Amino acid sequence: MTNGQQPGGATAEAFDYAPVEELLDKYRGTKGALIPLLQGTQAAYGFLPKEAMVKISEDIGEPLASVYGVATFYAQFRLIPRAKNVVRVCHGTACHVSGAPLVSLEVERHLGIGDGENTEDMMFTLEAVACLGACGMAPVMMINDRTYGKLSPDKAVKAIVDFRKAESNGGGEAEAAVPAAEAEGGEEA
Repeated sequence: MTNGQQPGGATAEAFDYAPVEELLDKYRGTKGALIPLLQGTQAAYGFLPKEAMVKISEDIGEPLASVYGVATFYAQFRLIPRAKNVVRVCHGTACHVSGAPLVSLEVERHLGIGDGENTEDMMFTLEAVACLGACGMAPVMMINDRTYGKLSPDKAVKAIVDFRKAESNGGGEAEAAVPAAEAEGGEEA
């Protein structure tokens, strides 16, 4: 569980129901509206808070278990908020055979989190993904919209360390991280 969260994804502050109520008004009486309601809720909050799912369940007359079942069935939905930056490690075939499992293990060890989790400081969310579409640079990792290829476990960690340094120096994403091409022969897309 990350800082600022309570069980079920709730934060310590009072929950703002306005966005979910607006969505419920929009879709009220519409058959098959659960997925659009969940999509809109996630767009509004950045994830699916328990309070919002309970409200949706009550309003549309579906058991909470059904709402939760849909939310956990589809990979597009998140039950916890994402951190400020998302690190995606590709596990497609080309990346897998080129060493992605070792890259992932080292990134997990360095960040102290597993797939789908956030760092305690909410700086990074880690996601294993099926394909990033850069097979020629396998293994590949992205930090937000920046792609790093031809990675070794050490190069992947260096990219994260450099990114964090740039962020803490106010460099932001545009200037963040030494591209993998400059980090011992890797490539940035």
